Amino acid sequence: MTLPAQRPGQDPAPAPGRELADPAFWQAPPAHRLAVFARLRALDSPVFVPEGGGHWALVRHADVQEASRLPKVFASAPGVTTPEPARWVRALFGDSMVNLDGAEHAQLRKIVQRAFTPRLLAAAEEDIHAVAARIVDDVLDRRPEEFVEAVASKLPLEVICNMMGIPEHYRAEIADRVNHASENIGVERGLTARLRMPGRGLRALARMQRMVAGIGRERRENPTDDLISALVCANVDGDALGARQLGAFFSLLMVAGVETTRNAITHGLTLLTDHPDQRDLLVGDFEAHADGAVDEMIRHSTPIIQFRRTVVAEHTLRGHAFVPGDKVVLYYASANRDEEVFPDPDAFDITRSPNPHLGFGGGGPHFCLGAHLARVEMKALFRELLTRPVGLRAVGLPDLAGSSFDNRVRSLRFAFEQP
Repeated sequence: MTLPAQRPGQDPAPAPGRELADPAFWQAPPAHRLAVFARLRALDSPVFVPEGGGHWALVRHADVQEASRLPKVFASAPGVTTPEPARWVRALFGDSMVNLDGAEHAQLRKIVQRAFTPRLLAAAEEDIHAVAARIVDDVLDRRPEEFVEAVASKLPLEVICNMMGIPEHYRAEIADRVNHASENIGVERGLTARLRMPGRGLRALARMQRMVAGIGRERRENPTDDLISALVCANVDGDALGARQLGAFFSLLMVAGVETTRNAITHGLTLLTDHPDQRDLLVGDFEAHADGAVDEMIRHSTPIIQFRRTVVAEHTLRGHAFVPGDKVVLYYASANRDEEVFPDPDAFDITRSPNPHLGFGGGGPHFCLGAHLARVEMKALFRELLTRPVGLRAVGLPDLAGSSFDNRVRSLRFAFEQP
């Protein structure tokens, strides 16, 4: 099935392209959205989506991978989110690593990678297990009813703060700032909210960045055994992170690292509740199936729905000729259900192998730096949740944010089968 190529100013896009541009689409039940993506994958070429300035939708696994691995064609700058960050915002806050390309991105990523020493990673993994056990101990003692705040949010926030070396008295405020900074990304709002909320989110980011910049100044003078010290005292070709770079990295780590992991954990509990056969399989031999279960949770839920790219060089992909200036969106949520790669893609199967999901990106220079730690966090937490004899389960459906950017869960009720 072939659709005519379209660009801004031409005839209206075919129905599937228009549907992705409709805010109501992202509020629709997940099954409806997945059915639309399945129809898009059946087409012979990308479709144009008339949203904002318009973009081309890449929905197949192979296409998302190809674009991800060609940064000299599909650039992350000026921004991977929708809408792209305004120039004044970038000037004020600095460019996040996800919005950079080429040598600038490579140098910044090298500084960060060098800071993640084997010693720091080993300490982080040990801490993850301790934090997971402490959170579950607290849950079993207090018996709260809402899972996101009581469990899923706490683990990644505490682990990242411990790893970064954030003093305890800052953490409640940071958690609040993270929520304000991310709560409306990709969510359609009325005019009043659109005018008010960007300022609220930017103020939250500004306060977080000022906070971490102050800690960075202290650690340059008196370094300790934490990630902030490693970043500001690094010496990679004579470079370390400056105050704005540290602030931008911290904001990325908190918003991306906390949000994505908490959403994957929350969806994971829902999936195990909805598929008791898979839960029984996992509980029956946790160590044998845990790695596969974590990857299947990430594939099935796809915490980040999409990232944007800007075409900077002519390129033909699946018969379509892209030209500089075109906007392209990589729909990971669709690629992770591609029938050509994942047999029975809508099934939740913790034994799925291979499982080349794109939940951490499609490869290339922007593959998620935190992929390993996210997997360790999820595995540690589900080990604690499932191997204790209380029968924890989700109750009802998760309250989804209806975001076009991430598969965000606002809340999820949960309960225990045993007192």
